[in-house]
Amino acid sequence: MMKRAQENEIVDLYIHNLRGWTTDKHHIVDDAPFGGGQGMVMKPEPIFAAVEELRGRSRETSDIGHRTSDIQHPTSKVILMSPAGWRLDQGMATELSRESHLIVICGHYEGIDHRVIEHLVDAEISIGDYVLTNGAIAAVVLVDAVVRLLPGVLGHEQSAADDSFSAGLLEAPVYTRPAEFRGWKVPDVLLSGNHAEIAAWRKEEALRRTRKNRSDLLKKYG
Repeated sequence: MMKRAQENEIVDLYIHNLRGWTTDKHHIVDDAPFGGGQGMVMKPEPIFAAVEELRGRSRETSDIGHRTSDIQHPTSKVILMSPAGWRLDQGMATELSRESHLIVICGHYEGIDHRVIEHLVDAEISIGDYVLTNGAIAAVVLVDAVVRLLPGVLGHEQSAADDSFSAGLLEAPVYTRPAEFRGWKVPDVLLSGNHAEIAAWRKEEALRRTRKNRSDLLKKYG
């Protein structure tokens, strides 16, 4: 899907190395934390320099020959992937899909200099209550969740609307051929052709599945 979206010029994706914005001969992007402690902390200078430059261009020449043009984006949304951030959900992905330009910073090491969070980042986002080796893994999840919501990316526009969480509930069970497998039959209602009954069944099953697997969502759903 990501490849198709780029080929159809629905989205431009670029990966940037922060070392390209360092000024020392060793291209250092991290240093020991003030006050002591374990691990290293990402320095603010290359991050600020990178974001400030990238805000001034959303398209650039790439290895696969994308067109080159300069588009000013002073209001680019700057995201930091961090386990300390707001947890990503479908509603947040939908909001981000409406942004014209996203800059995603991948946290790494022990953390990132907090001045970046205070003065540069618009939102910290987490993909779950666990810690990964680095934020690049989380960034891939974020990008996929957002890009698939852009018009023209999925084969059917209704696909995203029917996904789990889009309506506040988990998606109802789905079935395909054969109608019977190892003695297990597809629910009769799905074979009936009665669209009203099928819709009602799917809503009931979505509620049942949500109650079983994610009862916390029912409070939001009301």
